[in-house]
Amino acid sequence: MTPSEQKFVHATCVEIGGAGIMLRGRSGSGKSDLALRLIDGGARLVSDDQVIVSLERGRVIARPPSTILGRLEVRGIGIIDVPVVKKARLQLVVDLVPADQVPRLPDQRNEVFFDVPINLIALSPFDASAAAKLRLAVKAFGQKRFRHNIAGGQ
Repeated sequence: MTPSEQKFVHATCVEIGGAGIMLRGRSGSGKSDLALRLIDGGARLVSDDQVIVSLERGRVIARPPSTILGRLEVRGIGIIDVPVVKKARLQLVVDLVPADQVPRLPDQRNEVFFDVPINLIALSPFDASAAAKLRLAVKAFGQKRFRHNIAGGQ
């Protein structure tokens, strides 16, 4: 794989039920904290802080740089070793934002990597329900039943 066929993204990525979930946000925005809560609930770490994104057989794949494989920064404790999956198919990108910037009923949005659209949502990472919301989003997107307009009854 050549460098032009991969991108380095400042993000954290976990795998839930086979789906790669990329958590993006500025430094200190809660990427590792939310990843830790997801891992505590059964998710597996792909990569913390840096993610290599590439295209394989038409699918966007996330993997860790070898230098940080299986390592997670836990603020107040340090860098710890956690179970890891070496790659995951990227299916959801989550922009971590303050709670007042999360739309109540968002329009469908995508992030595009290598001309492949990936579902994109905004989430407040420090909400107590953040990990549960992500698990629901993974199920909803995976089942093609995610509805942005609940009032429409569709």
